[in-house]
Amino acid sequence: MKVELLYFDGCPNWEVAEERLAQALKAVGRDDLTVRLRQVETAQDAANTGFTGSPTVLVDGRDPFATGHEQIGLACRVYSTPQGLAGSPSLEQLVEVLS
Repeated sequence: MKVELLYFDGCPNWEVAEERLAQALKAVGRDDLTVRLRQVETAQDAANTGFTGSPTVLVDGRDPFATGHEQIGLACRVYSTPQGLAGSPSLEQLVEVLS
């Protein structure tokens, strides 16, 4: 399994997502995996990678949280979680997609 976290420096939510990803990997018994961080620096980078906001989690190259309504660009992303809208997926959501 390959796990990537795409982010841009102007959005602080990626740090929460990185921490939750580490916790989720441990919870599913995959703390042997390393989350690859990939910084998206320009609008051109965003367009080239299909970056739909920070943070974006990719599991084996796929965005498990994509709804099809995201826009490509350098922006903070909002996730629908059981607790309401948030800047990153919840720990429970990450455990589910990593299981």
